[in-house]
Amino acid sequence: MSVLEQLSATSSFIKLKSIADKEVIDNLVFRFHYRATAIILIASCILCTANTLIGKPIDCIGDKAFESNANVPNSYCWISATFTIPAHRHQKYGVGTKILFPGVGPTTPEDNAEYHSYYQWVPFALIFQAILFYAPHWLWKNYEDGRIRKITDGLRGATTVTTEERKEKQTKLVQYILETMHLNNIYAYCYILCEALNFINAIGNIYFIDKFLGNVFLTYGTKVIDYAGLDQENRTDPMIEIFPRVTKCTFNMYGPTGTVQTHDLLCILPLNILNEKIYIFMWFWLIFLAVMSGLALIYSLAITFSPIIRKLILESRFKYKVPGAIHAIVSRTKHGDFFFLHLLGRNLCTMTFHEILNDFSSELGDYKHIL
Repeated sequence: MSVLEQLSATSSFIKLKSIADKEVIDNLVFRFHYRATAIILIASCILCTANTLIGKPIDCIGDKAFESNANVPNSYCWISATFTIPAHRHQKYGVGTKILFPGVGPTTPEDNAEYHSYYQWVPFALIFQAILFYAPHWLWKNYEDGRIRKITDGLRGATTVTTEERKEKQTKLVQYILETMHLNNIYAYCYILCEALNFINAIGNIYFIDKFLGNVFLTYGTKVIDYAGLDQENRTDPMIEIFPRVTKCTFNMYGPTGTVQTHDLLCILPLNILNEKIYIFMWFWLIFLAVMSGLALIYSLAITFSPIIRKLILESRFKYKVPGAIHAIVSRTKHGDFFFLHLLGRNLCTMTFHEILNDFSSELGDYKHIL
């Protein structure tokens, strides 16, 4: 199947909706996880499995014993792993040397060979990571259960309701806010928990990939950056060290007389040209995602627990400048109540949200028995 066919097969999973009409139940960083990162991982998996893009994932060169069936060494070396010699990586290679390629050269029993088999599992690892990044959104979406969408229907985005209908919906929304006061803490805590899972996901995936690639991923990006600044004649590409494009494989088979014959095969791994690019991008992306997720988590905790931050958000982000109303809202609402109001503010236009805050603050005095 071609790359375009595989990508088009997944297009049905991507819903394109008008941003103005779509309810907002999370923030931009949250969407980085379940939209951007998950899609990047799935697309990377498709690229790794697209035979028309890279041809054979492995192509091993043997002697005349394999002329009748060249697929035998390919299949064997793919499932049993190939190897390189670390001692040959930093030596000069090419014409006139004993080293054919970094890590590939004459072997002796004393050589400490490094085996590579991760490439068999790269597509599975990428899909597993995509599921991990989508899971917090799935949990939050199922718990939220369309609450914001239902209560802002007719007030959110481009609507065709009349002024009277809009006023009626606003009145009902204010009544709903008053009736559910002090009942939104679990709602807010669930969202914060999912944001914490996003942060743990970003950090955990960095260490997961590090273990998956043999404890080399943590310093992968810094080595690539350092490599770019070194003298071209005295540098070894760290991407080739971690994702070798040429490796060796030892194949044993019975000869005509029943004796074991050992064949030293040279294997080309075109797949690693993609793998090295995928994982260098993931190194920078995951670090960026971890930092942004940490900041987003701190922000959510601040708007939930800090009255000072709540006041600043109403004044600066939502441009609400009514001191008495701000004081009433900040002082009389609990953690979850303000979080719920914050989500409403992100779904409604400024004018509508200000009107709702005005009505809500003026009605707070009539609901002192709730406080």
